[in-house]
Amino acid sequence: MAVVEATVDGPVAVRERLEAFADEVLTKAVNRPVQLVNGRLYLRGLIEGGSRKSLEPMVARLGDDADYESLQQFLAVSTWDPALVVKATAERVAGEIDIEAWVLDDTGFVKDGKDSPGVKRQYSGTLGKTGNCQIGVSLHAVGQKGTVPLGWELYLPEEWCEDAERRAKARIPEDVTFKTKPTLGVDLALRATGWRVRKAPLLGDSAYGNNTELRDRLDDGGLQYVLSVSPETTVFCPETQFQMPEERERPRGRPATCPHPDREAESIGALIARLGKGAFKAITFRDGPDGKPLTSRFAFVRARSAHHWRAHDRRWAKGGQSPPREEWLIAEWPEGHREPSDYWLSNMPAKTKRQTLARLARLRWKIELDYKQLKGELGLDHYEGRSYLGWYHHTALVTAAHGFLTLERLHPKAPRPA
Repeated sequence: MAVVEATVDGPVAVRERLEAFADEVLTKAVNRPVQLVNGRLYLRGLIEGGSRKSLEPMVARLGDDADYESLQQFLAVSTWDPALVVKATAERVAGEIDIEAWVLDDTGFVKDGKDSPGVKRQYSGTLGKTGNCQIGVSLHAVGQKGTVPLGWELYLPEEWCEDAERRAKARIPEDVTFKTKPTLGVDLALRATGWRVRKAPLLGDSAYGNNTELRDRLDDGGLQYVLSVSPETTVFCPETQFQMPEERERPRGRPATCPHPDREAESIGALIARLGKGAFKAITFRDGPDGKPLTSRFAFVRARSAHHWRAHDRRWAKGGQSPPREEWLIAEWPEGHREPSDYWLSNMPAKTKRQTLARLARLRWKIELDYKQLKGELGLDHYEGRSYLGWYHHTALVTAAHGFLTLERLHPKAPRPA
């Protein structure tokens, strides 16, 4: 929906608020007056009507106010900082939406050809199959009154990082090296902890939750998480005792450095199956777009992740003095299903209410609200340029447009549903 249709006080007032918002989120990022002018115009082009939000059709709609070559230079080449635009937008919007969680995810950008940075035939959840696309990793704050992106990273496959010719054509900076999607995601999360945005438990699917380094870095960075994991993930069950080995049990010449478990680790799926249906209790919580109470069956177990234990020499991989941290293992077994459907690990405190854990485990659907508007209305995936920096500029400006529309929807004069 175009912003002029979202309010009742007329397009002139909306245009004035948009220009004030643009100045607020762009001023610290741009370094020349013409960049601020072009930033205002680009935001207008994203927000006003028109199904295609790539540069050429936007310039045509903007008319004499816009110069194509100047806007193209602003988008693809100018050295203004897109991260500062995302930061300013997030800090402006976050306080208005009652943040409940952060969500980490990725989305596909379908592309033709081979010259757009990061493009290749790869699996995309957006497509539901392998296709020629870019993958963008994103972090979002979700709340009761809306959502706001907290950052974007373009995933560059190893073959791209190693191809000097393609890098040069796409203007990829020399200091950009290969990083996995989980690494890009946790970098975004740790960066956002320094912003004036309320920290909240981080949610993510098993592509991120299965990554033990990601979970460790989040915990070390002071971030709570409720992350989906596969049933093959191994843990030590609640009954496991950790004790220093007796002198005679130690390998010769190796001093004991940490306590040993008194039993082997097991997969989450095996542990939950061993506990059986009796461990599952009905939990009622609010979820879904309408916020109505839902009930499902959950099991909550205090367990310890086994990923730091090295079975071949029975020593901690990190050489620490303590057992692995105790975490919540959460499993859902919906009524009518033959087996549990989902599993999560969470480092939230032991005193956390079961309803809170269940709701957070199921809250990740809200990310679809962001992607729906970012792509469907604001043209997140419409950027047609082949500039690495241009991709970041476009996603930052789409984030700003999304933030402005969120504030407009919450504006006192915005129309309310009948």
